[in-house]
Amino acid sequence: MTNTSENEDATDLDEIRRKLLTAALPHIAFDGWNDQVLTLSAEETGCSPLDVHRAFPGGIEDLLDFHLAEADREMVRAILDLPLADMRIRDRITQCVRLRLEQAEANREAVRRGLTHLGFVTRAPRAMKALYRTVDLMWRAIGDRSTDFNFYTKRTLLSGVYVSTLLFWLSDNSEGRERTWAFLDRRIGDVMRIEKAKAQVKKVGGRLPDPLKIARRLPLGRMRRT
Repeated sequence: MTNTSENEDATDLDEIRRKLLTAALPHIAFDGWNDQVLTLSAEETGCSPLDVHRAFPGGIEDLLDFHLAEADREMVRAILDLPLADMRIRDRITQCVRLRLEQAEANREAVRRGLTHLGFVTRAPRAMKALYRTVDLMWRAIGDRSTDFNFYTKRTLLSGVYVSTLLFWLSDNSEGRERTWAFLDRRIGDVMRIEKAKAQVKKVGGRLPDPLKIARRLPLGRMRRT
């Protein structure tokens, strides 16, 4: 019974969160991410101060994080509907970034305001956590199962691609954001060239003689004279 009650409570809270977020987004586009917007949204939706506190105990910071997490969940659902098995890794990642931005189109100004809000040094840890969550979910959604050093390099490279494309998207006024998708394709191409170069270096490095093994074969006397 306890678990059922807890699950129902969590579901109710998520409903309140979504209701408040939906009401807040139009205001955020003009007023930014601030607690006054959260208060106004509560008044419009009939949520009590207790409801707001239960839903977002950290105030507007929690509302922004919920907004980003909701966007991540929508992105993953859309990615899983793609014919991933028929796509190259490059195309899978391109689609991930593109889907994330296309889904944000209706709230483009709120996204811009969110970047400004998270741009303060004191909010850097929160911003980095949100960015990591997004790129990690992208890789996981397309089936990445790496656990070695590639796990981190993949997410670092994708972070650079995603952030640079996001910034380009925010300033792109071309029809259908076509300039953004061309920019994204170029960035993905740059990353693929880096990965190809790394693979070639690793391959060549595997063929080179091990200097330690060579040193062990040298006569001790010759090493002393050297």
